[in-house]
Amino acid sequence: MGAGPAHADTSILHVDMDAFFVSVELLDRPELSGRTVIVGSSSGRAVVLSASYEARKYGVRSAMPMSTARRLCPAAVIVEPQQHKYREMSARVMEVFRSITPLVEQVSVDEAFLDVSGSIRRLGSPLEIGRHIRKRVADELGLPSSVGIAATKFVAKIASTHAKPDGLLLIPSERTVEFLHSLPVSALWGVGAQSQKVLLGLGISTVLDVANTPRSTLQRLMGASGLHIHDLAWGVDPRGVQPVREEKSIGAEETFAVDVDSSSHLHKELLRLAHRTAHRLRLAGRSAASVSLKVRYEDFSTVTRSRKLSIPSDNAHELYTSATVLLDGLGALPMKVRLIGLRAEQLVVASSVASQLTIDRRDENWRLAEGALDRINSRFGEAVIQPAQLLPPPGE
Repeated sequence: MGAGPAHADTSILHVDMDAFFVSVELLDRPELSGRTVIVGSSSGRAVVLSASYEARKYGVRSAMPMSTARRLCPAAVIVEPQQHKYREMSARVMEVFRSITPLVEQVSVDEAFLDVSGSIRRLGSPLEIGRHIRKRVADELGLPSSVGIAATKFVAKIASTHAKPDGLLLIPSERTVEFLHSLPVSALWGVGAQSQKVLLGLGISTVLDVANTPRSTLQRLMGASGLHIHDLAWGVDPRGVQPVREEKSIGAEETFAVDVDSSSHLHKELLRLAHRTAHRLRLAGRSAASVSLKVRYEDFSTVTRSRKLSIPSDNAHELYTSATVLLDGLGALPMKVRLIGLRAEQLVVASSVASQLTIDRRDENWRLAEGALDRINSRFGEAVIQPAQLLPPPGE
């Protein structure tokens, strides 16, 4: 489907980096090329962040518990994640994309949609642009990527998945419906495990089946999402590429290696999460108007609580103080805790808060101290300097 005329009407590209974390690690460790490699913490509760295609042949997948991955592929090389490296490389990848077109919608650290309609006169057809992007990413950054090209975002995303690994696939607009109708129903955005179960109960197992099902039937079964998947089944996806994606919230969470029953341990972890979140807020130029807490117990039951701040803030002290109020408000722990998370919400542009800042000197002291932490850690590495409460006890 990649051959043919210029296909100027198929100007939406979805570029997805292949096994991104693994590929970044291989730049520093080329001796691991061609081997079964898994990026993730080696602790028992950790999950797989990325797996080489060699490891995937054994059934290893992202988000899989590390214990399961080790059982499936005992000879795999486990590489501890280095998030700062992935963020830096992601920024460089996006710079390449934005040199092609300003219409870049980054959807995760390793993938983005591009609208190249305005670049065709300068760089050639969408197919040529797709090839150009893959070559630049490979030559300049040493990384493999897959590109899907289509008339809509939805189909471009599916095309990039079919092009993996390290490939390119163009779906001409006139063959979009033919392509979609050859796919299983799970290919449709919005069809999760539960929806798929409902549809299979009616004998609907393919996109073609969805397309041939009356809209009223799908709406009765699934509400508005039923109408949405019917549109997708016919290639109807009016959403354009959105270059600016405002983050609705910024946060961090931690799954403990061993379930925790100590409130002091939970408070300490909240402080760590507050500093991680505040640092990300400052990098994004945002302040939070509210803070939410997430606690997951050993039986996997989960509670969330939120609290509005008196003034939007980007400093860890404020986030931590509010989060501990929420945690203490839950009362005595009914059982051990498996996961705790902190999230900054209702984000506003940090500069818009400046005129509202309290004149309390303590607030300014916290702000100055955390700004100094940012500058030092950005130069010498994360967590070179951190609050004394987060340092391990002497002798550990």
